[in-house]
Amino acid sequence: MATAIGITGVAETPLMRHPPQGVSTAGLLAQALREALDDAGLRLRDVDGLGLTSFTLKPDRAIDFAWRMGLRLRWCLQDELGGASAVNLLRQAWLALQAGQARTVALLAGDHFGGADFTALVRDYNGTARDLLSPLGCVGPNPLFAMVTQRQMNERGVGRADYGALCVAQRAHAADYAQAAFRTPITLDDYLAAPMVCEPLSRLDCVPVVSGAAAVVLQAGPAGVHVTLRAATADYNGDQQEGDGLRTGLRACAPALWADADAGPADMEVVSVYDDYPAIALAQLDDLGFAADGDLPRLVQTRIATGSLALNTAGGQLSAGQAGTAGGMHGLVEVARQLLGRAGTRQRPGARLGLCTGYGMVQYRYGMCANAAVLERREAR
Repeated sequence: MATAIGITGVAETPLMRHPPQGVSTAGLLAQALREALDDAGLRLRDVDGLGLTSFTLKPDRAIDFAWRMGLRLRWCLQDELGGASAVNLLRQAWLALQAGQARTVALLAGDHFGGADFTALVRDYNGTARDLLSPLGCVGPNPLFAMVTQRQMNERGVGRADYGALCVAQRAHAADYAQAAFRTPITLDDYLAAPMVCEPLSRLDCVPVVSGAAAVVLQAGPAGVHVTLRAATADYNGDQQEGDGLRTGLRACAPALWADADAGPADMEVVSVYDDYPAIALAQLDDLGFAADGDLPRLVQTRIATGSLALNTAGGQLSAGQAGTAGGMHGLVEVARQLLGRAGTRQRPGARLGLCTGYGMVQYRYGMCANAAVLERREAR
């Protein structure tokens, strides 16, 4: 009989807009690792597998971090898929555990941005950014996603009030999450009055850059309550940047995801979608079938704004903040935490099934990577 595998511990450090002196990427990753192991009831010596993603740990890499932490590993993987890294690491770690290559795997993501670190990152993000976009003054993703947002508004009838309703709902969730960078509730009027950054994107449409880290611990043969991977899917470079950006790679693989999970959108009791911009959150929900009639404004106003769809229940990146590569891990941590029953005042009673997505690695128009995982709460007896 196949060995059971499960997520048994999760953690996320405070997500800091203005971190104090002395903060480092390695220190944040170490903090997240220790807290996730505490959550799982484990110690550093129990870890024999490590998956890590970070933009700012350089020049160190995953194996350097493992050495500094005193880890002796049988499996080690470094991932560099940005917003898609969390689900990608989860899929690869699951395969490693199934193959017996490790017994306890820690997945880490985190970044600390100081001074001009973030500007340097997006200016030279890849060859396209460095050679084609940045010389034109198009530095960072805001201008690219302003165009995608404008297209969604024109083609799908989404208005600024709809994007605002999503942001207001997620900020209300963040108010109950101590690690979130932004917890003060906002109103729709606050959203509409926010200064424009790159029309039609205002300050509240653009994911805030923070410093922080997150971690997930997986075990073979877990005892007690754990979270298992019911299905996962991914699509990379699905349209070779020739589409309109309103359809992510999830559209092509959603049918297989739901078939493998033997479930559908209506069965998901907690959902985290990658939300660097509201338009991208809606695009993923649409691709996955949450707007069965294709009416995105109705999805926002009747399900997201009302809370009947438990979306990004820790605030999402738009309120909690995007700690570089930890942006995708934020959603995975929250879904797993909800299914483990450890979400405190945010807890969705009886949550058994959840969905987490990843999206990112912008080329010259929009993200190249999309992936998703359906997770399930189980209890070993």
